[in-house]
Amino acid sequence: MSKPEITPPPLRNDCFALPAGVNWTPVDDALALLRGRLTVVAPVETAPLAQATGRILAEDVIAKRSNPPQPNTAVDGYGFAGAAPSGPQVMPLQEGRAAAGIPFDGAVQQGMALRVLTGAALPSGVDTVILEEDVTVQDGHIAFHGPLKQGANTRKAGEDVARGDMVLPAGRRLTPADLALLSATGISEISLRKTLRVAVVSTGDELVEPGDPAAPGQIFDANRPMLLSLVERMGFQPVDMGRVSDDREDLRHRLNRAAELADVILTSGGASAGDEDHVSALLREAGAMHEWRIALKPGRPLALGMWDGTPVFGLPGNPVAAKVCTLIFARPALGLMAGEGWSEPMGFDLPANFEKRKKPGRREYLRARVRDGRVEVFASEGSGRISGLSWAEGLVEIEDGARHIQPGDPVRFIPYGSFGL
Repeated sequence: MSKPEITPPPLRNDCFALPAGVNWTPVDDALALLRGRLTVVAPVETAPLAQATGRILAEDVIAKRSNPPQPNTAVDGYGFAGAAPSGPQVMPLQEGRAAAGIPFDGAVQQGMALRVLTGAALPSGVDTVILEEDVTVQDGHIAFHGPLKQGANTRKAGEDVARGDMVLPAGRRLTPADLALLSATGISEISLRKTLRVAVVSTGDELVEPGDPAAPGQIFDANRPMLLSLVERMGFQPVDMGRVSDDREDLRHRLNRAAELADVILTSGGASAGDEDHVSALLREAGAMHEWRIALKPGRPLALGMWDGTPVFGLPGNPVAAKVCTLIFARPALGLMAGEGWSEPMGFDLPANFEKRKKPGRREYLRARVRDGRVEVFASEGSGRISGLSWAEGLVEIEDGARHIQPGDPVRFIPYGSFGL
């Protein structure tokens, strides 16, 4: 049999080069597409405050009570009316005291002082407090040195939050400190978004479960454990849909089931354009395939589409690229759909402890960490080096244009904590 006359394509220095006529989608354009097309999908429920930690407010919360509810003393000491002039002061003590939760029954006479303890409601006739450390008590009198301003060492009613004020806005993901504030203002039940359900599917005949026998050419599924953990750490509900082989019908059934159980679907692998890239093929077949060649490194193939009305993020199969794409694209999109709004990760400009030359055209994210106030990056940029994800504590973001970074130059470091991890 004679050989056909086939001309091979020219070698390329850049393995990410695209065929003629196919354009990259800049990172910012892809993010704008997500932000513009997605909306809140998490329903609303009412829940007691004790169940609200980490949940997202569905409505603005209005204070039912002022904090403090009445004027009170900020210190242990002695209370009286008005300012004290300069020089030695002597005042007779009125019998009794005011303590937190045990108010003084009556009014303090003009020119007299009353023993008050921290947090006690100020009785009538008291608007100023002198610290007990600055007072001498003897023979039913107190002595201290002025001057002392009127209102010293006291708190005004509602100086923190007044009744009727908005305590926290809709979209807020509640922290333990928020629960203290809500409790102090009389809130016991609140409207919350139900936790966003995020299905995670791994694809590929080459994958086996860690611990199972691995045949030649097979690898353990590293993406699914990582993605399920990321989803949970970000405050969403992970739904494990397991692994699916490189069979288009099997994947179709798995996506159908995922759309029934979850609000969003994350797949890893099969998001490019090869013969076995069934995720992108099925999304195209469904007529809901969007931008998927993103101008970033790592993470070239990213399928964005809809399956039975459920958003699908087709992540790359490489774990390093899968994590980067999850943080940069899926994290803000999930937050928007969960009801907390679109969030931009907070970065910090810090001096580099490395050198890097970058060509124009793609945004790059390097695994990085900070030591002694300088940013260092992982020794290899290879996407197969999963150990670099554990080594790193965040990402260095290098803008789309050309860049020659030298030690000491400022670079943008985004800690993993900025993504809610």
